[in-house]
Amino acid sequence: MYDRRTLIAAVRSLGDEHYEVMGAKLGVSRSTAWRLWNGRVEPSTRTAAAVLRVYGVDLPQLIERTAA
Repeated sequence: MYDRRTLIAAVRSLGDEHYEVMGAKLGVSRSTAWRLWNGRVEPSTRTAAAVLRVYGVDLPQLIERTAA
């Protein structure tokens, strides 16, 4: 399951405090950025690649670890 906290922490570590700034850097729409920021949608493969490029967080890091 996608863990938005990891993404938000990475975004804020670079001084970006708003989903619109994140979205612009990732090249996604404002609505997609809001959905990612609020955990309403998981990143697509293309968006996950942009997250890695911009914020240095890869897809496995965005997945919440739950006890099995």
